[in-house]
Amino acid sequence: MKINKIIENGVEIALIESDERLVTDTQSALDLMATIRYETGCDRFILPKTALSEEFFDLKTGLAGEILQKFINYYVKLAIVGDFSVHTSKSLKDFIYECNKGKDIFFLPDEKQAIERLSTITR
Repeated sequence: MKINKIIENGVEIALIESDERLVTDTQSALDLMATIRYETGCDRFILPKTALSEEFFDLKTGLAGEILQKFINYYVKLAIVGDFSVHTSKSLKDFIYECNKGKDIFFLPDEKQAIERLSTITR
């Protein structure tokens, strides 16, 4: 895992790069959050879709809700970047749509859009 700190519009954002699955359950999400906050001091993260387990995208498991609730509880804004069109579940598409309307969790196609969104939203 590599963490780059970006400053855009005066906002610090942690950009996580990884080829491995970093988040497989709630505890691994909490551990990742603690590590990034400790190493960077950032409360806004960009995480590649590939860092999340496939179970995350199966809403029936409840994993996405549990993990994203932890980010919200700890006041961390999160952008997950990648190609979400490969998922055909209507409920997942609706979930992504609703998240993107909010101010905490975003599912975006690329890092550029993630940086733009995370650097312009208010707390």
